[in-house]
Parts: sequence; C-alpha cells; structure tokens
Amino acid sequence: MNEITARRLTGLAGIATAAALIVEVPLYFLYDGPPPDVNVLARLLIGIVGLAFLVVFVTAFRELVRCVNPAYEWAGSLAHSTGLVYATVTLVSSGLEAGAVIAADHPIDPTITVSGTYILYGSISRLMLALFLTAVGLTVSRTRLLPRWTGRSAYVLAAVNLAFVPSLFFGNTPAHFYAANGWGTTALMGAILSYWLLALGISTYRSAATHGTPAARLAQPQL
Repeated sequence: MNEITARRLTGLAGIATAAALIVEVPLYFLYDGPPPDVNVLARLLIGIVGLAFLVVFVTAFRELVRCVNPAYEWAGSLAHSTGLVYATVTLVSSGLEAGAVIAADHPIDPTITVSGTYILYGSISRLMLALFLTAVGLTVSRTRLLPRWTGRSAYVLAAVNLAFVPSLFFGNTPAHFYAANGWGTTALMGAILSYWLLALGISTYRSAATHGTPAARLAQPQL
C-alpha cells in the first residue's frame, strides 16, 4: 500500500466510524424507561458497523505510519493493537446486550440489566482508548504525519479517558455522570471520540493531496 492510498483509506475509515457512532449515541437518550427492543437492537447494529470500520481505520493507520516513517512503526502497531482490543471489548459488550434483549420477554434497559457490560463499556474501554490515543498522539507528533493539533488533541482525550477509569467504584446508575455505566463514562466519551475521529478522518483524507510524497510532507507547514 502506497502513502496516498493509505491516507485515503485511513481517512475514509475514520469518517465512516465517526458517522456510525454519531448516529448511535443519541439513540440511548430517546426513552426515559426501558427502551423498545427495536431501539436497542438498532443502536447496537449501528455500533457494530462502526466498530468494523474502526478495525479498518487502525489497520490502515498502521500501514500509513509504515509508509511515512518506518522507525515509528512500533508506535503505529501499538495504536493498531489497542484499537483492536477496544473494538473487541465493545463488540463483546454489544453481544451481551443484544442477547439479553432478544431473550427477554419484556422490554429491558440493558445498560442496567446486563451487569457484565458495566466495566467493559466503562473502565476497560476507557483504559484501552487512553492507550490508543496516546499511541496515536505520539506517532503523529514524532512523524509529522498530520497537523500538530491532531497529536495534541489525542493526548488531551487520552488524559480525559484515564480520568474515567476509576468510575467502577461509583455505582451502576446510568443517569449519574461518573458511574461504572454512567452517561459521562460511556455516552459522553463515545460522543467525544466520534467527533474527534470525524475531524481526524477528514484531515487524514485531505492530507493525501498535500503529503503524497516525502518532499511534499517536508514542505507542508505544521498547523
């Protein structure tokens, strides 16, 4: 895979991931009580599709790093590995929720009922995302892969995710901001990630026109 193709694929996959997550998150706030099955299954399906695009994104990102600066391939591989772990953990959580909803003979709120997902969506996902974002920030900063704001914002989001790791000590009420399955720990962090991925995806895709060659990359000012 050459650099231009890697940039375009990474960008498109990031945009597709973000689009799915942006559509998914609001579906969690449509109902006060247990939502109908169609709502839960629809948001889970959208999330699963988004995670499939995320797998493509982290794989293409690793290949892009390899094209731009092989010396930092280890950092790209770390971003790839932690991104895959995050996707896997979230897919398992989605499967547990979907199974519980399908098996129940009445509407349930899986964010409360399915206790096995509390720290999968919460503390575990937050830690994996912190590692992923740190690896992305390091890679971008050292390789001049993208504008500087992408690396700096990745570091900031990594720190925010780390701050939510201890949320597992604060109960299991989704209406609470800082709880194992609270809306701040899960929904808010998911929404922030989605818009960050959208901005990163657009920036990466557009960079194919200005960073297609090593000479162009060296001449491009960092913003």
